Amino acid sequence: MPVPRISKEELKQRLESGAPPVLIDARLKYPYEHSTVKLPGAIRIGHGASAGPFPRDREIVVYDSDPNELASSNVAAALIRQGYPAVTLKGGISDWLAANLPTETKEAPRQAPIEPGALKG
Repeated sequence: MPVPRISKEELKQRLESGAPPVLIDARLKYPYEHSTVKLPGAIRIGHGASAGPFPRDREIVVYDSDPNELASSNVAAALIRQGYPAVTLKGGISDWLAANLPTETKEAPRQAPIEPGALKG
């Protein structure tokens, strides 16, 4: 099923409108967990996770970190099959960041502190 796509410029306009879309972050586990940013107000849905419930009267924009939108297209297609008005973000979060568009910070995993003496050979 072909999934409609939206440009970063169109998304920015819609986010500034009176009825902004629901944003879904569908990045794969590693890219998501090792990032400190997300699109403003985005909801995280991991691969294979069940979606919803989401408002059916608002557009849903799904994004990932793949320039070919593979993960986001799969999530958007599943949402469309459930009757939601879903689209994917062209170029994903990479294009959004490259254009210096608004983001929110998010928690990234922290490396465990090194035990004293652990690096001695």
